[in-house]
Amino acid sequence: MNPVTVITGGSRGIGAATARRLALAGHDIAFAYRRDHDAAAAVLADIEAAGRRGVAVPADTTDADAVTALFDAAAALGELTGLVNNAGVTSPIGPFVDLDPADLRRVVDVNLIGYVLCAQQAARRMGPGGAVVNVSSAAATLGSPNEYIHYAAVKAATDTFTVGLAKELAPRRIRVNAVAPGIIRTDIHTISGVPDRADRAAGRIPLGRAGEPDEVAAAIAWLLGPDASYTTGTVIRVSGGL
Repeated sequence: MNPVTVITGGSRGIGAATARRLALAGHDIAFAYRRDHDAAAAVLADIEAAGRRGVAVPADTTDADAVTALFDAAAALGELTGLVNNAGVTSPIGPFVDLDPADLRRVVDVNLIGYVLCAQQAARRMGPGGAVVNVSSAAATLGSPNEYIHYAAVKAATDTFTVGLAKELAPRRIRVNAVAPGIIRTDIHTISGVPDRADRAAGRIPLGRAGEPDEVAAAIAWLLGPDASYTTGTVIRVSGGL
């Protein structure tokens, strides 16, 4: 039986890189995306080119009914074995005092509520050997002052959620871990209003460069796989030394 993995935010960045890597490793993939149909179609084509089955589901992961529909679509591929909680948003970079309440609510809804709703569906459907990977951020411990400390706070909550859920699901032999990327070269920086942030930040990253999505995807794939069978409740930092 092939692994069946759900990935949220699977049409771009880390999610797309993870979908492609897992397909090459033998996973059938159901991934959620919001609105970029062309990008989703390209990822789906690559999954199928790898010889695996895939389904792309337009879904808002903050909506419980949409999340249920996503996991129902995944069930058509077989028994669920993995979840990658990756869908995420930031908001315009700036001082904390200028934070728009609407941006705050959006960041909390997508980056935390969405993760909880998806993990809840996964926990209901997975059997022994299942694995969840939450995409957190190095911001959770750095705080992101003068940028988006509300985002950092939500990612710290993601880490706590990971540890607690890992302990709750361990008796059922379901593992829960997280990866904490640093500054990765994706288009999420455009949303924050600084599209060249990855290049600007290179000088303060100990390894001297931003990371690439596939470098994070590699850690996610390891956490989902059998080599990580004794790893749960762990946050793996993929941040170039930050």
